[in-house]
Amino acid sequence: MDKKMMAYCGTYCGICEWKDKVNCKGCQACQSQMFWGQCDKAACCIEKGLEHCGHCPQMPCPKLLALFSDPEHGDKGVRLRNLRDWANGVYEYKKLDNLSQEQAKKR
Repeated sequence: MDKKMMAYCGTYCGICEWKDKVNCKGCQACQSQMFWGQCDKAACCIEKGLEHCGHCPQMPCPKLLALFSDPEHGDKGVRLRNLRDWANGVYEYKKLDNLSQEQAKKR
């Protein structure tokens, strides 16, 4: 796992489908200016000098909780587990199973 591709929020940019589509260099390299707009989670980590949200004493904050439960991008807490693992030096990535995929399966 390439640590440079770890997103501040607990996802792993190295396997993102958009990485090649839009030539995205990953969350850390973009410095919160993502191809889709400003990322408030990344900006917060950069402002606090944190490698990712897992090192923040306020984790999970309202920003992360809103992201985790978002109908389109929510992941049922997988990113939270990734962040806790990364903060403890366990650099593995648990693939996100987002809520929109789950809803699509029910249709």
